[in-house]
Amino acid sequence: MGTRTTVAALAGTALLALTGCGASTVSDKPAAPRTTPGTPTPATTATPGRVTATETANLPNMTGKGLQYAQDQAQAAGFYGLTSHDALGRGRMQAFDRNWKVCSQSPAAGKHTTDTKIDFAAVKLEEECPSKDAGTPRAAGATMPDFKGKSVKAAREALGSGYSITVNDATGQNRIVFMESNWQVCTQNPTPGTELDGQPVKFNAVKFNEPC
Repeated sequence: MGTRTTVAALAGTALLALTGCGASTVSDKPAAPRTTPGTPTPATTATPGRVTATETANLPNMTGKGLQYAQDQAQAAGFYGLTSHDALGRGRMQAFDRNWKVCSQSPAAGKHTTDTKIDFAAVKLEEECPSKDAGTPRAAGATMPDFKGKSVKAAREALGSGYSITVNDATGQNRIVFMESNWQVCTQNPTPGTELDGQPVKFNAVKFNEPC
């Protein structure tokens, strides 16, 4: 009799333990969120990107001004896309802007959007502006251009980096052609009009203040 009572007691204890575990497991689950009927859920609205309108400003006439002054004034007017080139077509860099003056500009003075690229054609202070802007060197194309009177640098840029070019001193003094923008072509091989097919190129040149 005592054994049956003990077994029954143990069975009851085990049943209570199992019931307790089940209750604990159920209570550990997160409760579902409570919602109020009829309350709408706020919708997510995409924020459109900002669109900035391009401004328009008045570009002054910089012809005859110093290059540095012209650039400063253009920036003060709201134009920041500035560049310049050698108006004589020699391919010289405007390393010191205060030593150069403006011969012409593109675009001309007037109303323009402030993202317009401004290009100043310039020469050194002691030089005269050409009657027409020589512009930057153009690619040679399929045939050999006539480079006589052009700077060696401009000729080299027109032919491109793929060509093998030799430059000699036309005076016979065997001077080294160091600053090619200061030397002009006197003779050339191949001759003008020859088909260009990767052949080596040879120039004989003198300085710009010297006769060929």
